[in-house]
Amino acid sequence: MAHTVERAADRETEGTDRVTAASAPKRRRKIPTPYLLITPALILLAVVLLWPIVQMVWYSLTSFTTRNLLPNQPGPEWNDFAHYRRLLTDPEFWTILRNTVVVCVLMVGITMVLGTLVGLLLHRLPKWFAGFVSIGMMLAWATPALSASLVFRWLFLPERGLVNVALDRLPDWLVGSGWLEYNWFLQPGSLFTILVTVIVWQSFPFVAVSVLAGLKSIPSELYEAAKMDGASGWKSFWNVTFPMLRPLFALLLVLQIIWDLRVFTQLYILANSFQNKDVYLLSYYIYQQGFSASPANYGMGSAIAVVMTVMILAVTAYYLRIMIRQGETR
Repeated sequence: MAHTVERAADRETEGTDRVTAASAPKRRRKIPTPYLLITPALILLAVVLLWPIVQMVWYSLTSFTTRNLLPNQPGPEWNDFAHYRRLLTDPEFWTILRNTVVVCVLMVGITMVLGTLVGLLLHRLPKWFAGFVSIGMMLAWATPALSASLVFRWLFLPERGLVNVALDRLPDWLVGSGWLEYNWFLQPGSLFTILVTVIVWQSFPFVAVSVLAGLKSIPSELYEAAKMDGASGWKSFWNVTFPMLRPLFALLLVLQIIWDLRVFTQLYILANSFQNKDVYLLSYYIYQQGFSASPANYGMGSAIAVVMTVMILAVTAYYLRIMIRQGETR
């Protein structure tokens, strides 16, 4: 009886081994299937995203101009990093880079602070009123950049702009005189002030609504516990709100830096094309060198674009590093 049971167990084990051995090759054959399914998407992304980047880097290393587009003309030649050497030794480029960083810091800083404050305010308002205000703000965020820039340019036009007329009618001892003929778009300080105003006006609603959504996810028990411990509103923000929304703030910060570094339309409308080099930003400089110059220097424009891309990638890499560290500590 015992031998019979052992033989049956051995047969069952052998059968199981055969099934496992037979199914093993099938499993191995199924392993590439997911990769095959995503291959078309990867190819499409490579063509749409990676190939333009590779082409941009290649153009930056060559003397590629509009002459190379003409028929019977030789292709662009390797220039031994001439564009990058010129940028590194060009004081004008460093001035534009400094202006870009300063203006971007102002845009991002004011947008983040104002958006956070408005989000905190909306969180304390009644739901119906907070929804109404949010819809109004998102209309500003959804306004096309061209339309918003034209409106602000009309507001600050000399002689007939609303801001100039209003300042001219105020007492001279309060704001001074000569505002009616004042041109806001000639000097970098005044032009960048308007530019920052336009960008903040369009950007802070997105931050405010995002912060409001994040505040809805924080348990109210945490604020009650902080209140029982005697924490003020400021301490509650830094000890409860900010730690809970740290990933959200990091994401919003990175997005704002990327968006504000690439500002072009607003500056182009406010500055009225490329006549004043004192108000150039990197995105503006790329277009001027690559398309507006005579002849258009695609190589130099691509080199400046590579510098901006490296800046954006550095910011993104820093954000990913923070997110990975936070994931490891949780």
